[in-house]
Amino acid sequence: MNSTGENVDANFFQLVMSLQIAAMQYMGKIVSPMTGKVERNLEQAKVSVDMLSMIAEKTKGNLSEQEEKLINNILHELRLNYVDEANKPAEKGDEADDKKAAGETTETGDPETTGTGDDSGSPGDM
Repeated sequence: MNSTGENVDANFFQLVMSLQIAAMQYMGKIVSPMTGKVERNLEQAKVSVDMLSMIAEKTKGNLSEQEEKLINNILHELRLNYVDEANKPAEKGDEADDKKAAGETTETGDPETTGTGDDSGSPGDM
């Protein structure tokens, strides 16, 4: 028990951490345990960050002080990392994913979408 007497629920912690790890893997920040390689898919990273943001919004007022601090700090870290990765030049296999995440058009001129209905190209409310 800590000084405030509040604990972070283990299931909440597990959920938040799993979404954080998924987002970091998709941003190419950590190695994928499935392939053993660093892979980058900014569209999927955005989905993970957006899901975590939605959880924060939907649980507002129902979290302990520590839980709220945890999710807000993780969201802040992920958003900074997302912006960092989105501003990096695309590597050979990442170009299509980066265009989709940024909402750019393809060679044919057709707009690419992220599938979230949000054309901002960045996760959450930055």
